[in-house]
Amino acid sequence: MSLARLPRLGHGIGLRSEHFSEFLSGDVPVDWVEAISENFFLQGGRPRAVLEAVRQKLPVVLHGVSLSIGGPDPLDKQHLQQLRELARWVEPAWVSDHLCWGTHRGRYLHDLLPLPFTEESLAHVVARVGQVQDTLGRQILLENVSSYLTFSASTLTEWDFLAEVAARADCGILLDVNNVYVSARNHGFDAEAYLKAIPVDRVGQFHLAGYSDHGTHLLDTHDSPVTDPVWALYREAVRRFGPVTTLIEWDEHIPPLPRLLEESARARAVAEAAVREAA
Repeated sequence: MSLARLPRLGHGIGLRSEHFSEFLSGDVPVDWVEAISENFFLQGGRPRAVLEAVRQKLPVVLHGVSLSIGGPDPLDKQHLQQLRELARWVEPAWVSDHLCWGTHRGRYLHDLLPLPFTEESLAHVVARVGQVQDTLGRQILLENVSSYLTFSASTLTEWDFLAEVAARADCGILLDVNNVYVSARNHGFDAEAYLKAIPVDRVGQFHLAGYSDHGTHLLDTHDSPVTDPVWALYREAVRRFGPVTTLIEWDEHIPPLPRLLEESARARAVAEAAVREAA
């Protein structure tokens, strides 16, 4: 099997509380929005009211941060039920989360931690993706995370691990271009080689974001504009995968909405240029 045909939604931004008023007061000139799933689990209240208004006007994608698909703890049944209820109500274009772990003995660590890239870990993740997809009744997309360490036990590269998860679990990939670049710099691998190893028919969405350069390492902070090297890598990604649905992530020091829309417009321009070059 392969990834179900997903629509190409264009260029979007995250639905953040800092911009709720603009979304409620009129039409925001953006193709679609991404909502952090956990922020909308509770029924009622302003977040749900805003999401209700937005979903009547724009396509919505649900993106989770707490699934802990690779974690040692059993999958959180309450979390999955809340996600299923939210997805049934929103009717999102798709649902995504991260290829990582973030729980231990019932405690959330509030971080997206990397996995050891081993056959044992691969089998564990694939089985859990199956549970999630069976519960939700839909395929999900998994996002590559940025990382700052590697496991000596790893026997696979990150890109081979990601591709194998997608193939064996029959799920999709949310390819975070910024995370590829950050991890490539931190670990010394070739970011373009990473892109070339990912199967084209599995990628349903891109993320773009900013990072902080600490000299010895890059830190994925989502608190600044996309950097020139990431724009260049995004251009290569569009050449390989086509004009995949793209989101600008800006989660800290969130700018006024017009500035965020400028960044999204730049992503559109870069993608359109890359498509022309690939033709």
